[in-house]
Amino acid sequence: MPRPDRFRPALSRRARLGAATVAALVAGTAVFGIGQATAEHSVPRTDKEIPNLTQVQDKIKAYYGDTVTADGEHYASPRSNYARQVHGIEAKARAYLTKALAKSARSGKKAKPAIVLDMDDTTLLTYNYELQVGFHFTPESQDKYLESTDMDPVFGMNRLVNWAHDKGAEVFFLTGRKEAQRDWSVRNLKNVGYDVALDRRHVYLKDKEHPPAYLPCGATCTTIEYKSGTRKHIESLGYDIVANFGDQYSDLSGGAGDRTFKLPNPMYYLP
Repeated sequence: MPRPDRFRPALSRRARLGAATVAALVAGTAVFGIGQATAEHSVPRTDKEIPNLTQVQDKIKAYYGDTVTADGEHYASPRSNYARQVHGIEAKARAYLTKALAKSARSGKKAKPAIVLDMDDTTLLTYNYELQVGFHFTPESQDKYLESTDMDPVFGMNRLVNWAHDKGAEVFFLTGRKEAQRDWSVRNLKNVGYDVALDRRHVYLKDKEHPPAYLPCGATCTTIEYKSGTRKHIESLGYDIVANFGDQYSDLSGGAGDRTFKLPNPMYYLP
């Protein structure tokens, strides 16, 4: 089904593993349900232990309900199994946040409740970009895409975020996108309906050239160190992170957050 012109995608992403790793990783959503097991497999003894890359990509397309527009662009379908799975996670998050935010309001705590969300494939859907580059990420293609295109919101996440904000949660975006991509990222979030504060105090990007003092690891931070360290910084500013959303386990590890919500992503893996 054609996508509205106002939602033409733009992209971003943290460091990526190659297409071969994508294939191994994505052998099925069940693998992700188990955890990061695919990243820990021993060297295959025969080719029969390795998922066929073309077949894996076909399964990914089917899972996202691949829809091709007249101009040859690929988009995920809002009626796909991916969309259904996302909506189920959002329903659980909304039920949890309803109670957590009400409890916070009754408690009279000084710390204000907050939610923290990753960008790529947590709040913004990279599917169109992935198909354009054949699941082969490069910094150059990412920059070109992000500069000119807005990604769709992950189905329903903009509504969930706006609802949580209206219920009293401060909203923070925490992404591995580089600082140079800030303007493109903020534009994208705004254009696809994230009606929350998008200034530097609420949108954190990775700045390797000038890393913040609150990250002891500086420019060498792993994803877990960078994200957990930034969440701890947010909490030090007087916030209680009641929920942390991400599509990678590395988005969610390291503490500083009362509860985590893992969004599905069989397209790539970030340790």
